[in-house]
Amino acid sequence: MYLRMAKRLLVETDKRLLWKLFYQAGWKGLRSVQKHRKRLKRGEFFPPFLYISIINSCNLRCQGCWVDVAAKQTKIDLAALNRTVNQAKEMGNAFFGILGGEPFLHKELLDFLDGQPDAYFQVFTNGHFITDEVAKRLRKMGNVTPLISVEGSEIVSDQRRGRDGVFSKSMEGIQNCLNNKVLTGVCTSICRTNIDDLLTNQWVERLIEMGVMYCWFHVYRPVGPESNPDLALDTDQLRRVRQFVVDTRATKPIIVIDAYHDGEGRALCPAVTGFTHHIGPGGDIEPCPIIQLAKESIYDQRPLAEVFNTSQFLRDFREITAQHTRGCVVLERPDLLVQLAEKHGARDTTQRQTAREELLATIPRRSQYVPGIEIKERSWAVRLAKWLAFNDFGAYGKHFQEQRWIDPESEQRASNNSLPVLGERVRV
Repeated sequence: MYLRMAKRLLVETDKRLLWKLFYQAGWKGLRSVQKHRKRLKRGEFFPPFLYISIINSCNLRCQGCWVDVAAKQTKIDLAALNRTVNQAKEMGNAFFGILGGEPFLHKELLDFLDGQPDAYFQVFTNGHFITDEVAKRLRKMGNVTPLISVEGSEIVSDQRRGRDGVFSKSMEGIQNCLNNKVLTGVCTSICRTNIDDLLTNQWVERLIEMGVMYCWFHVYRPVGPESNPDLALDTDQLRRVRQFVVDTRATKPIIVIDAYHDGEGRALCPAVTGFTHHIGPGGDIEPCPIIQLAKESIYDQRPLAEVFNTSQFLRDFREITAQHTRGCVVLERPDLLVQLAEKHGARDTTQRQTAREELLATIPRRSQYVPGIEIKERSWAVRLAKWLAFNDFGAYGKHFQEQRWIDPESEQRASNNSLPVLGERVRV
């Protein structure tokens, strides 16, 4: 399998782009993680990976979206983007995630990416604006990998994303990238309506045949003003996703991203470990994209390194969350986030100004944290990579109490069709 993957990378991808991937995202990315480790040992903090949502606008209206995509356009201008990335590079960072809304609606996006040749960018996009001309420019730059979202079959995609013809337009964007030998990924938010269509060997084989180099099956999170909790996965389906990811990594010549488990299969949250934080389209510094609460901003009159290192709000988020769960605090303990926001006077960073009410209305449910049934990585290469660069960095230390869950789902299944909720926590 490893030889097949190596052959695909060498044959199907532009060699110059491959070199930039390995050097800027790989080697320099690993160095940024090592610097993160050293900072933590000194009691200092700066995340080695930043997600930056550069604009709120989007041409789609996806179920469960937490971004104010239809509101007044808010974006980070070119000067602020360059200033933010340059300050992060001074701390050793080299790899950045670019989100929206839809990033390609930002008119300065390509100029921004082109102006940062010593950094590497993963752009999360629906692919609708990646024309052949855009793909050619991405190839010329060489420091960008588009991660294009596909949310189901033709019918399911239209339903999930609130528009007609979404699937074909996304596939066209993917093909434009592949025709130009741009290293391209495909991501899917796995939910109840697309799990049987896309969490399959047939879909993965289709991606491989097309020339897609990596994929990401992340789990649907019912958040935002219209959270659609009926789409959320139950415990068995969560386990099914994890097992599929582990098996695919060990058997298919395609890279499969997983941001929520270490090599031993233990759950983690990248924001809690300090591996990543998020900057919203208004410049607000948030724990992660779905937590729209902030105290600090990239527009604060202080160096970014000082802002991250001295933020008591972000520090308390990491430490308090780590004491209660290894999973997603938004899904499992939204009450903790409300308490944290009230303690620090954190502002609601949405235009709709309903983030607190949405958290209060969230019904706690299972996330990736299911203690006692961890599924270890089968691939030795993945286990090594996670040991080196992606683990909990000691975040879940002496204060964390391993807990088991009393899950009422099995007891309720016979009497009604309600979704699983978080049961009473009992220490073991």
